[in-house]
Amino acid sequence: MQRRLTDYLIISLKGLAMGAADAVPGVSGGTIAFISGIYEELISSISNINVSLFKTLFAKGLKAFWAQLNGNFLLALASGIIISFVSFMKLAKYLLENHPVLIWSFFFGLIVASIYFIGKQISKWNILVIVALIIGAGIAFYITRLPALATNESPLFLFFAGAIAICAMILPGISGSFILIILGAYKTLSDAIHDMDIKKILIFAGGAIVGLLSFSHVLKWLFKHYHNITLALLTGFIFGSLNKVWPWKETITWHTNSKGIKTPVLQESISPLSFNGESQLLFAIILMVIGFLTIFILEKIGSKKQ
Repeated sequence: MQRRLTDYLIISLKGLAMGAADAVPGVSGGTIAFISGIYEELISSISNINVSLFKTLFAKGLKAFWAQLNGNFLLALASGIIISFVSFMKLAKYLLENHPVLIWSFFFGLIVASIYFIGKQISKWNILVIVALIIGAGIAFYITRLPALATNESPLFLFFAGAIAICAMILPGISGSFILIILGAYKTLSDAIHDMDIKKILIFAGGAIVGLLSFSHVLKWLFKHYHNITLALLTGFIFGSLNKVWPWKETITWHTNSKGIKTPVLQESISPLSFNGESQLLFAIILMVIGFLTIFILEKIGSKKQ
């Protein structure tokens, strides 16, 4: 596929959007990839990283290796994701702590629009597709109801947390950051990034690479053999995740660390009219609309030939 420099710049911008989404516990970068039209190419490119790829390197040289890898695409996308994820993580933490209703409102609108655009790609509806949609919604909803575990800094645990979280990050609707919170690894990773703890970052990255290479093969096979059912399952994931990004929450269980800092462990979605505090309903609705329209813009960009 022939691409110009401007095409790769657009791919990097999509990577920036994916990284920003993944930094927010409850929003999936996979959703952004799907809406912006690069999801299946991403999964296919990752799954091509195998033994035959390295045989090509030794037999035909670096140029053939890079072409088979789809290296320019992956490099442009990964650059955007990494830059955005690392830089936006601190901003996301600030917004979630100080303006939770507003940031969740934006992402709620974004995800509602995502359901429509991904769902409309299902070319044929039947009982299996409907069942897959319901199962996906049920799984995602159940995950959003899970309480968070205590923080764990074990290297082996961090490796497996990276492997599990990266699988969620490339699945539309299931947030990798939220999975890290449930596992008790989100704070460990954010502190490691903040403190530039290279050892912990590399352990997490190693787990993420193993998980990504393994899971991408499963997704590629599902898209090839069960395209509509897979799309329905992913649409269900996104639908079920709406519970996590509902802006108005009531905290049921808190966790207090050794420094006396309290963080919510289990929350329930409630009506804005029952919210204990300023509901900011007007601004919330405006941001929902902005989030909704953002997906229309991404979908329009994604529909253009890359």
